[in-house]
Amino acid sequence: MLASVAAACSDNKQEPVPSSQAENSPSEQPLDKVTFRIFNGVAGEKDVNTNETRIGKILEEQTGVNFKIEHLVGDLNAKVGTMVAANEYPDVIIPDAAINQLLNAGAFIDLNPLIEKYGPNIKRVFQPYYNRMKAKDGGIYFLPFSTVVNKYIPDPNINQGGFWVQRRVLEWAGYPKIRKVDEYFKLIEDFIKAHPNEKLTGFVALTHDWRFFATTNVPNHLAGYPNDGEVMVDMQTHEAKIYAGTEYEKRWFKMLNEINNKGLFDKSSFVDNYDQYIAKLTSHKVLGFFDYGWQIGSAQNVLSDAAKADPSQDGYRYFALPVTFHGGKDQYLDPPGFVNNRGFGITVSAKDPVRIIKFIDNLLKEENQILVKWGVEGETYLKDEKGRMYRTQEMIDKMDKKFNEDYGFSVFDWDWPHFGTNSTLSNGNAASPGLQPEVFQLSLTEPDKKILSAYGVKTYSELFTPPDERPWFPAWGIQKEQGSPQQIFEAKKTEIQRKYIPELVLSTPDKFENVWTRYTTELNKLDIAGYEKWYTERIKEIVAKVKGQ
Repeated sequence: MLASVAAACSDNKQEPVPSSQAENSPSEQPLDKVTFRIFNGVAGEKDVNTNETRIGKILEEQTGVNFKIEHLVGDLNAKVGTMVAANEYPDVIIPDAAINQLLNAGAFIDLNPLIEKYGPNIKRVFQPYYNRMKAKDGGIYFLPFSTVVNKYIPDPNINQGGFWVQRRVLEWAGYPKIRKVDEYFKLIEDFIKAHPNEKLTGFVALTHDWRFFATTNVPNHLAGYPNDGEVMVDMQTHEAKIYAGTEYEKRWFKMLNEINNKGLFDKSSFVDNYDQYIAKLTSHKVLGFFDYGWQIGSAQNVLSDAAKADPSQDGYRYFALPVTFHGGKDQYLDPPGFVNNRGFGITVSAKDPVRIIKFIDNLLKEENQILVKWGVEGETYLKDEKGRMYRTQEMIDKMDKKFNEDYGFSVFDWDWPHFGTNSTLSNGNAASPGLQPEVFQLSLTEPDKKILSAYGVKTYSELFTPPDERPWFPAWGIQKEQGSPQQIFEAKKTEIQRKYIPELVLSTPDKFENVWTRYTTELNKLDIAGYEKWYTERIKEIVAKVKGQ
């Protein structure tokens, strides 16, 4: 899978830091305590001091550094706009979709000099993509969250896209093989008809703020393409085409229009915020939705914890299905890739950038990646006589949402530079415990085993088609110039979609064609050809580099 990139990553071994660099190790520095402020532009998470967790306390003992993490409340662009207007920032910002706003404002310092002097581990981990991290002026203004280190291994779970349905629906129907999206909606409709007194919701959609892509990306997946963002990329010609305004998109929103007029769609989907959406997923009333596994983790954890306490609740957990329009090959699972338009930036207001970059460099040592992913040996994992890392059933059973928050697994899960989920350690173990076969199999409950067995698989991802090689993946992670025509195009396209998609879904069937015509007329006023040309050129450049041309 993506042999050329994977091979480059597999050469990225975790060697000891040379003695000449040891003087830059945080462990050699005076351990005076300091607290830095981080603003994370994602809502719905707990604010926390990292040293209040088991893992964070160990890292503070190594470096003297604690981070006070504050998460988004309210509108992201408004929050960041206030910072920009005052030219006052926390020490670190993880801005998510507002990253361009901060880059345009000059909010981040250039990390190049700090990395050169204090970042041997940063350079080693990101080595295959180091030049792609640089802006046009040569500066590195934020650190990407992850890259595959050493060998790539697949994820047994579904952390990417899928059409989710309550497990009890599948059990009720006798575990049918669902491959087409119309079969999926028929299943939900039949279940609701058979349970008229439960006040069930057939399908919800996530449209809040930057997460709107969970609704707009769907026709791309139903057509059999992976999450490359705004475009579908032809595997032979590498031509990039948008799918907004195409027959794929029309077919999807017409389908939502039909289920809405049957009373199966939650109309509040277009006004609910993310927290309300997550609350609905845990209410036991929502039968289905499309989303990415990483985005519904908090809901999944609540439902899983409840099912562990009371196995009769397992039917309210969700199961991902790889449905498409045609019922054939899907591409929901991500191939190895590199995302370079999100990250961890040190701001111009940071009181001690050197201490921060040293902390990150220390964090990227293999022993500390084991700490933040596996924990402490004897507490949250063990090793057998062959050096294979594993967890006991008792360890797994205690790792509920609260434990993971208190221990620090949740705090250090994603928004830091780290070994990507599909990485391996230098000793061959999986960097992420969930991808270690011994751990995954032990983590399965009896209801898990039952539903997997019903579908003839041992892991959830086995139901999905393995991903094709895509050297450019993901296309949405290709960095764009600030204020570029591509960014302007995307902003205008999204604005048009926000205007028309609710009307497409909620109108009466006889008005759908009229709304679609108005929508595509406005969309076609944009420079679609120029946008597609730019993406095609970038993708072909990456393919050529991978092929050594």
